[in-house]
Amino acid sequence: MNTIKLNNGVEMPILGFGVYKIDNYEECKKACLYAIEAGYRHIDTAAIYMNEKAVGDAIKESGIDRKEMFITTKLWIQDADYDKAKKAFQISMEKLGLDYLDLYLLHMPFGNYYSAWKAMEELYEAGHIKAIGVCNFYKERLIDFVYNHKIMPAINQIETHPFFQRWEDQELMKEYNITLESWAPLAEGSNNIFNNEILKSIGKKYNKTAAQVILRWLTQRNIPIIPKSIHKERIIERRLLNEKTYKKFYFNYFFCINIVLQ
Repeated sequence: MNTIKLNNGVEMPILGFGVYKIDNYEECKKACLYAIEAGYRHIDTAAIYMNEKAVGDAIKESGIDRKEMFITTKLWIQDADYDKAKKAFQISMEKLGLDYLDLYLLHMPFGNYYSAWKAMEELYEAGHIKAIGVCNFYKERLIDFVYNHKIMPAINQIETHPFFQRWEDQELMKEYNITLESWAPLAEGSNNIFNNEILKSIGKKYNKTAAQVILRWLTQRNIPIIPKSIHKERIIERRLLNEKTYKKFYFNYFFCINIVLQ
């Protein structure tokens, strides 16, 4: 699995498995097991998704060494406060069944999120978390946040896909050595994206699906991705794009995505 190095030196798999809106326990657990079996080693969940226990149980049942897995969860708005954040972290860890977390994200810039970040910094410094970051921070909010805290976020997880490409956000984050991570990399299937003629024409040339074209375009921008599915064949299909033997697309085809789909 290809990885990307975060600003504190932690290596994170560039391809992860997302579990947003998979709130049925058995369905989520089965999907995670499919993903682990297919070779995924990064799973992204959140307290608000109500499926941390399913994720944790799948990791345990898989038999994969904990050190091989990279697990992300997130602090929700209702717990955006110092004491509440500490408690919410412990609840998440109990549900996941883990003794440390790879990445903990502040889910939204709402509530007393400055105090929540202080709690996250302390958990990080105590070794309970390998890296900390944020989600859904627009440029101005991110800059303000960076200049008012001791520890720089490793990640800003924001909506990024062919219809919302976030080039300016990515350039800004590069200045501060923050990694842009994409949520909804497949645009949640909106605008009939899987039947888009541009994406289909690129895929036809390389015998790839539209979804594979999109995900490869993002990873070649060095953007980590967390596509979601409950279907085994789609989970496997999206895992294959990360193989080192996968032929790179020519720049002119990605230029089509960059310009035409904006």
